[in-house]
This record gives sequence, structure tokens and C-alpha cells, in this order.
Amino acid sequence: MAMDELPVTAHLEELRRRLIICACAWLVAFLGCYGFAERLYRFVAEPVMAALPEGKSLVFISATEPFFTYLKVAAFGGLLLALPVILWQIWQFVAPGLYGNEKRLALPFVVASCACFATGTLFGYLYVFPMVFRFLVGFGTDTIDPMLSMGDYLALSSRLLLAFGLVFELPIVIFFLARLGIVDHHWLAKNRKYALLLAFVVGAVLTPPDVISQLSLAGPFLLLYEVGIVVARLFGAPTVDREK
Repeated sequence: MAMDELPVTAHLEELRRRLIICACAWLVAFLGCYGFAERLYRFVAEPVMAALPEGKSLVFISATEPFFTYLKVAAFGGLLLALPVILWQIWQFVAPGLYGNEKRLALPFVVASCACFATGTLFGYLYVFPMVFRFLVGFGTDTIDPMLSMGDYLALSSRLLLAFGLVFELPIVIFFLARLGIVDHHWLAKNRKYALLLAFVVGAVLTPPDVISQLSLAGPFLLLYEVGIVVARLFGAPTVDREK
């Protein structure tokens, strides 16, 4: 029996099973990362440490802040490590409703999605973080001393990393929308002006309220949208009916 012919309870049971596998993968990765949480945090904090004045460092403003900060960095690191498993489970859940030739895209989907997400986070960490935190810390003066909380920094940096990782998934999203016939390259090109608006809205929502970080997110969004147009042209759904 095809999955789309199964009762709703069977779909829900399958979804529950996939979610449990995802949660277990995340838990195992989290436990593995927690043993290196302090080292991971130092790595994440390198851009802001380089931006702080000499002799300054991050601080914690409550007794429990370091403990919960290390828990959060381990959880975020575990999520990144478990991402291939999570994406595979997502694919396995939706695959029964796809056409036969589309089911063969499982491994490329997982590899490409992980590669795009990793590229986005690396781009944010290596190129955007140094500019953004130099700019923000630069507001310190002789009378205003920059003192950054380690918890607040992790919250901001993890949000930025997640934002860049998700934005770099745009070509993958466009690929599947094009394969499903929802969009094509003509429609994408015609609505390019709305993509420009959406890029700056996304940048304003997901980044701090400064021009550098917003442009740093909007720029790749627009570039990847253009890549998506090419992807839709090359891999869009054919005009003839597809066979299973």
C-alpha cells in the first residue's frame, strides 16, 4: 500500500517514529559535544575576542550562566552533527509520496543540504562575524566600556549562524519547488524584485539592527536566488507527465 493510501493514524505513527530517531541522534550528538563544550565555546567566541580591546574578555553576569551557556553550545553543536540524520529522516518520511525518479535524489539531497548549510555557517563565521563584531564593539569609548555577556554572545552568534545556514539552503528549496512544478525559472525571474524585498526583510528579522549584518545576509540571499533561477532552468519539472 502506498504511503498516500495509508490512514492518518499510520502517517502520524510514521512521523512519530522519524521524530524519535531525530531526537535520539540529536541527544547522542549533544552528549558527545558536551564533553568539548568549553573548547567549542572558545572557538565560537574567537571573532568577538579578536574585536574586543586588548585585555578585555567575555563575562558572565549570573552564577549559572556558564553552565547553561555550555549546555546551549553543546546542543547547537549536536544539532549540526545530527543534521545528516535529521535530513535523512525527513527524506524517508516524504519519499513514499514522490515519483520513482525523484526517490533516487535521497543521497544527493542530504549531501547537498548539509554542504549548503555548512557553507552558510562558515561564511557567517569567517567573513561576517569579524566585520559585525568589530563594528558593534567599536561603539565603546573611554567612558563606555564594552562588557559582553557570554550567554548573550552565544544567543546572537548562534542565531546568525542558523540564519546564514538556512539562507544558503535556498538553491535546494528552489530545486524541489521546481521539480514539483510549483515554480519555474520564468516565474522566478519575473518576481526577482520581490526577492530583493524579501532579502532585506529576512536580513532585518534575523540579524542585529545594523547595516553590515543585514547587507551580509541580504547579499548572499540575492546571489543564491540567481543560482536558484539557473537550477530551476536546468532541473525544473518537464512538461510531459512523469511516471512513477
